[in-house]
This record gives sequence, structure tokens and C-alpha cells, in this order.
Amino acid sequence: MEEKTKNEDVEKNLRKILKTEGYKLLNKPKKYGETGVNILAEKNRKVFHIEVIGYSSSPPKRSRDFYEVFFRVISRLNDNAKHLIIALPKKFNEGFPQRVKQYRVAWEKIGDAFSELEFWFVDVENNTYEKRKWRDCLKLIK
Repeated sequence: MEEKTKNEDVEKNLRKILKTEGYKLLNKPKKYGETGVNILAEKNRKVFHIEVIGYSSSPPKRSRDFYEVFFRVISRLNDNAKHLIIALPKKFNEGFPQRVKQYRVAWEKIGDAFSELEFWFVDVENNTYEKRKWRDCLKLIK
């Protein structure tokens, strides 16, 4: 059986969580084919540009999705984004230390270059999420 969490499920769940935490959602969910940031949210005068991916049981697809979301989120720097978020299902936590270890030197350099990057691991079943700065992921392998 394929284990999968759709992008739409992650986004819908995260939008609900953010509303309950007092974030103001500045955009509506995109329709199929529309471009732009998945979620634009504001809290305490900070604006968060959030790009969302789902989870596929296929490792090659998971990798492609991850690489794609990385470039989508850093493209938000063109919009003067100060808080770049990659939101992904909690299931990604299982393979994250391996991913970080595989790209350790590059991971450090990306973290230095893009200090505004972070991950929000969304638990769609329990309506929670965990925040982690890009650079802090290196602690997973130490």
C-alpha cells in the first residue's frame, strides 16, 4: 500500500492551525495551475512565505518534490521575503537525518546563505507542527 500525504492536505491542515494560532492568512488556496506562494501568512508584523509539499512513498518522487520546493521557496526572495518556510508532512522526519548527512557540507553552506530558511513539519492527524531552522537540522546527525 502506498503511503502518501497530498500537498493539499498539508496546506489545508496548516492553514487551519495558523488561524488558531493568530496568524492572518493573506492569500487563498491556489487553483490548479496558478502560480505564487502556497501560503502567505502574517503574525506580529512578520510575513511568512510558505511553500508546501506532500509525502510520497516513492523515494525518487520525494527527492524531486524536495528539490523543487527548495527552489520555489528561495524564489520568494524576489518578493523580499524574510521568512522562508518549507512545510512538509511529519513523515519526512523519518528520513531527514539521512538526507542531511548525505548533503552535510552543502546543507551547512545553504544554511549560511539562506538564514531565513526553515522547515515546518506538519502532523495532519493531530493538527500540530514542529518548526526547525534549516541550519538546526545539522544537529540531527551530530
